[in-house]
Amino acid sequence: MSRYRFIKAQRGHYCVRLLCQLVQVPASGYYAWQQAQQQVVNQSEPAWEMALVKAFGVHKRCYGTRRLRVELRRKGYRVGRQRLRTAMRRRGLHALQPKAFTPRTTDSTHGLRCAPNRLLDQPKPIQANRVWVSDITYLPLANGDWAYLCAFQDMASKQVVGWQVMATMPEELVTTALQRALWAQPPTPGLLVHSDRGGQYCGNGYRKLLHGHQAVRSQSRRGDCYDNAQAESLWARLKTEVLEGRERPVFTDLAEAQVSVADYFDYYNHERLHSSIDYQTPYHTHQQLLQLSALNCPV
Repeated sequence: MSRYRFIKAQRGHYCVRLLCQLVQVPASGYYAWQQAQQQVVNQSEPAWEMALVKAFGVHKRCYGTRRLRVELRRKGYRVGRQRLRTAMRRRGLHALQPKAFTPRTTDSTHGLRCAPNRLLDQPKPIQANRVWVSDITYLPLANGDWAYLCAFQDMASKQVVGWQVMATMPEELVTTALQRALWAQPPTPGLLVHSDRGGQYCGNGYRKLLHGHQAVRSQSRRGDCYDNAQAESLWARLKTEVLEGRERPVFTDLAEAQVSVADYFDYYNHERLHSSIDYQTPYHTHQQLLQLSALNCPV
């Protein structure tokens, strides 16, 4: 090992000037060597690889090679996925991976009347604010309790239009999230709002809110969780990208869960590229669809 490399290895424990005196080299010589080493490193790294590292960090391990390729091509770097894999492997960059989808059946023994699944045999919507999907999920807290999250997502644009996090999951959890969505996105008459068969989606307050905005209720068939697959997919992505990137996969308390969910949905809507909408952001796609609807609307 050269004297300069020895100083570099030990400078975390001792000051540079003391180490230079020990190995009998001038401090200016060490700093000149360090600067030359950094220039060599910078010259050896192609610009696209530096952009890769930056994009990976900005998106907090949420992007794999598909999204990173799109991101880099928009910056002018035409790099294939194999080169990206090689560079990421060399640098030890590993994207977060969602766990396999595990079907779960909502308890529908509440005795309330459910709506039929009005999405069956219907083509996927191509306009915004025509179909929203919703579900409730559980968020772990450090004290062993749970927080509960309800969200509404536009089926065409993938934009999350409204959500709420509470310490319990009464009907108010759903109605508050829906009211926020209705304030943010004034719906067109006939908006179809789809959910599972949970009792919160069968209550009088929820049905009254839908009726007041001329929206139509739709619910999954009994025991068929795939009827609400888009909402389940959103939960899988959120829990992977928010919880698994943390030192402890829990939230400190309800307040932190609320802030973290708000931050994630802001990122999800405005920054995160979505593969099913041609690698656009949900917000951008939502605005495009609204503009197209306005242009096609007869005067």
